[in-house]
Amino acid sequence: MKLLLTGFDPFGKDKINPAIEAVKKVPDEISGLQIAKLEIPTVFFKSVEKIHKAILSEKPDFILNIGQAGGRYGITPERVAINFDDARVPDNEGQQPKEKLIHDDGENAYFTQLPVKEMSKAIKEEQIPSYVSTTAGTFVCNHVMYQVQYIIHREFPNLKGGFMHIPFLPSQVVNRPGVPSLSLDDDVRGITAAIKVLAVK
Repeated sequence: MKLLLTGFDPFGKDKINPAIEAVKKVPDEISGLQIAKLEIPTVFFKSVEKIHKAILSEKPDFILNIGQAGGRYGITPERVAINFDDARVPDNEGQQPKEKLIHDDGENAYFTQLPVKEMSKAIKEEQIPSYVSTTAGTFVCNHVMYQVQYIIHREFPNLKGGFMHIPFLPSQVVNRPGVPSLSLDDDVRGITAAIKVLAVK
């Protein structure tokens, strides 16, 4: 069994993205589940083109995308992605879609196939804050989650996919007073705990 684990590159003015840094440190095997790792650009459409190629080459049973959500205090498995791009700021290539459908022929929303409540429970059992989120936003994170589900429904019906957000790192909030953060070690422990839930599915 194999899981494709992706993380975004640094975005905007931040020189680090906890998503890819955590992905790099996750074990290569978790409870018998092989972990294939992939860095993706914080760019609409291009990010998913890279994921699609990796699905074809790696042939995973699961895919879990990790993204940064500044302002959240815990690790948050996402329940649903919506067919809607509405970027508050440009992506890393200057694209800033406003109120656009991702796919004209796609569903209004797709729900994850992953057991998000069990994943969140496993994270909290590691003494790391977590809760299930019902909004992945309208930026590249939601775009990736939606696109992966779109691909699953059309090409890979046996693939199970989902998305998890993680907070800023402590170094990212030095000049962001009052904004919560989580250490990289806790990110890695939380992601690993969530993946262990998938390994027994």
